[in-house]
Amino acid sequence: MLTAIVLIKTTTDRIPEVAQEIAAIPGISEVYSVTGDSNLVALVRVREHDELADVIADRLAKVAGVVETNTKITFRAYSRHDLDAAFAIGLD
Repeated sequence: MLTAIVLIKTTTDRIPEVAQEIAAIPGISEVYSVTGDSNLVALVRVREHDELADVIADRLAKVAGVVETNTKITFRAYSRHDLDAAFAIGLD
């Protein structure tokens, strides 16, 4: 499995719509709104290297409102978190 982290700058008036459209793209596992130089961060998880271009260049970058992308391709995972357990803290 290949993972890429995509930092995304958008037009400010379309952040929620852009996030929803990106989240619907096959190969995108998560989309977060963030502070800082980027408006959104998307996690891309695909099986083959060629799929990165399909997801990022051919689909994500062409969503209306996307101004700029900056892609980080990961090499190795050093820790794994159980996100469901982390978000369920204090909930029954």
